[in-house]
Amino acid sequence: MSWLLPLSHTVTLTVVHVRRGICGLGMFYAVRRGRKTGVFLSWRECRAQVDRFPAARFKKFATEDEAWAFVRNSSSPEGSKGQETAHVKTSKRPWEPLNEGEELPEPGAKHTKRNTEHIEPDPPVSKDMFSYMGESVIVYTDGCCSSNGRNRARAGIGVYWGPGHPLNVGVRLHGRQTNQRAEIHAACKAIMQARAQNISKLVLYTDSMFTINGITSWVQGWKKNGWRTSTGKDVINKEDFMELDELSQGMDIKWMHIPGHSGFVGNEEADRLAREGAKQSEN
Repeated sequence: MSWLLPLSHTVTLTVVHVRRGICGLGMFYAVRRGRKTGVFLSWRECRAQVDRFPAARFKKFATEDEAWAFVRNSSSPEGSKGQETAHVKTSKRPWEPLNEGEELPEPGAKHTKRNTEHIEPDPPVSKDMFSYMGESVIVYTDGCCSSNGRNRARAGIGVYWGPGHPLNVGVRLHGRQTNQRAEIHAACKAIMQARAQNISKLVLYTDSMFTINGITSWVQGWKKNGWRTSTGKDVINKEDFMELDELSQGMDIKWMHIPGHSGFVGNEEADRLAREGAKQSEN
């Protein structure tokens, strides 16, 4: 069962990454009606969804935005509106959907030296338990902070990999309790988990343009300027962005912006996990 973006919403997803279609290195194959709907990065993947499928609808595009627009233009093959799905890689045959409620291993959590040393390492997870966009694994992250900017602020981070996934996590943010730090460290957590699973390609959805702009644009200038802003002031979230930058090295990450609180399942689940984390005590 798909857990990605519902078709009933119209939205532009901002991809801060070099898109293969734009650079002439590849095309985007959109499947509006087929065994699985969504956008695929190769004809082989697309063909598996439409070959001998009754009244299949699919088309090739040069950009990802055009491809998704084509997919959103109608309901899913099963006739249930609002079910937009990307390529879900499973051990089953291509035409067999992942069943809702399938049992997964008990959850664990990855640690870093900086702020989560008390958490046990993640257990290995089968690659078939992840959802994919092309060769990249999809993950949603979110951070929250109640009473942000006040003495009693409580912040949490949420990472969502899919329904009942063993790596889904909602924990309290350590250190300074702010919404921006929570957003950054939610992304850090997802990347740490991916590294622990030997995943090097991610599509990371977040509703924080601050995090996206920081890691894809501002960080390079800050590093050249000795981690100071263009006005010579210290970067407020220096340590946080340093950690995110370090974790991102050697990773192929597509940073995707998704509007918060707009009904998108992945984002809503990451937000729920973050709010649960904020309720925990800070150890």
